Amino acid sequence: MEKLKHNGYKIILIGGSAGSFQVTGNILSKLPLNFSIPIVLVLHRLKHVRHGFVEALLQKSKLPVIEPLDKETIKQGKVYLAPANYHLYIEINGRFALSTEEAVNHSRPAIDLTFATGSYCYQHKTIGIILSGANKDGATGLKKVKDRGGLTIVQNPSEAQIPVMPLAAIEKSQNVDHILSSEEITEMLLLLHKKASGKK
Repeated sequence: MEKLKHNGYKIILIGGSAGSFQVTGNILSKLPLNFSIPIVLVLHRLKHVRHGFVEALLQKSKLPVIEPLDKETIKQGKVYLAPANYHLYIEINGRFALSTEEAVNHSRPAIDLTFATGSYCYQHKTIGIILSGANKDGATGLKKVKDRGGLTIVQNPSEAQIPVMPLAAIEKSQNVDHILSSEEITEMLLLLHKKASGKK
């Protein structure tokens, strides 16, 4: 595993669509209870299906998983899931903002918007991860993370259930930092945790 750019990451943004839910659950299942960096999930789902996602992720995750309210403060040690049919913005004061503005890339929530606003707030201390999906949402957002000095990771298209989203992200950014299997993504996050906690 290649070295991380630095140890001071403040937020992890994960975007995915079709084929990403199981991968997300597997990643969360491996993270320890004291994993401190906030994780923000933007997963496409049917807009009328408002229940079940959090409960399913909680069965896998040791960390608390919640759908944030408008103006809720981002806190360490939590996993935040973008609510169905709302865009999830991250504001400069470290709070979430929910919006019902028009869909972007036929999606609401749109990965691009969360990644763009999150990387604007946290700059080079942002980690952006794109998983399996069937459209190109997230490609522009991941490029924003890259342009602002953050760490960019894409699920290996050869492993992804539906490779359209990872391929679009790779093509848009051209020089993503890591193209990894889901297991390697987990290893990367665990390495990050190890460094942040000062363990060798």
